[in-house]
Amino acid sequence: MSDQIWRLHLGDGPLVATAIHAGGDLHEETFPHIALEELERLREQDPFTDLWTEVAPTRVIGTRSRFEVDLNRPREKAVYRTPEDAWGLKVWKESIPEESANRSLSQYDAFYETLETLYTEVSQKHGTFVVYDLHTYNHRREGPEGPHADHEGNPQVNIGTGTMRNREKFAGVINRFINDLRSFDFPTGRLDVRENVKFLGGQHARWAHERFPETACVLAIEFKKFFMDEWTGQPDMTLVEAIGDALRSTVPGVLGELSKLPQNGSPPKI
Repeated sequence: MSDQIWRLHLGDGPLVATAIHAGGDLHEETFPHIALEELERLREQDPFTDLWTEVAPTRVIGTRSRFEVDLNRPREKAVYRTPEDAWGLKVWKESIPEESANRSLSQYDAFYETLETLYTEVSQKHGTFVVYDLHTYNHRREGPEGPHADHEGNPQVNIGTGTMRNREKFAGVINRFINDLRSFDFPTGRLDVRENVKFLGGQHARWAHERFPETACVLAIEFKKFFMDEWTGQPDMTLVEAIGDALRSTVPGVLGELSKLPQNGSPPKI
């Protein structure tokens, strides 16, 4: 197995889509130490987000389980050490060997080096750019027979923009994305899309906005797992495909709003 923990599909244009929690693989040296079964790991991963990245010409897809290394957390928290790091779950049979942890962290570093190169090139070629940072989240934490989380605090789609340094600059892009997603003729009715209700954005968005504060607009897009049974892992593929269509419907408007912004590429902030 290759040590590289992501796939990069290069295309052209100022739109990038990422699915950094899509993967479920484990390194052969890590696997024997994991206490969690595959279905337990899947419950906290982001299945089908890799399919949704196809709305963008440039795509970055994580291939490893977040239980090996979490690319959307700060480096010091990227390898889960305790149950408190992982929703109360006992991740390791005993503890992860430091050699394995260090190998994972070296790949974490390599991932962000790749993103820096990619975003620098996109920024210099196109000026401002947009990232669809795709995730999913659970809403039935009390068990397969337990209640669904309350509607008010758990929108079907949460758009995290809380890590932006300059939301005002990208307001047209953000608002157009939200409005177009809400307007899409979804099979179960209009989607409940709200901003910064459940999540503000994770480490990927935070890092990008710190490094590219005037050119990067990272939309941390969290879909509630209404499109699948989060306990069995079984999807409703009609809804999975409809989410992809809904995201695709937002692209023309987002690119149109982006084109109205000054397109002077700039190097990342040091």
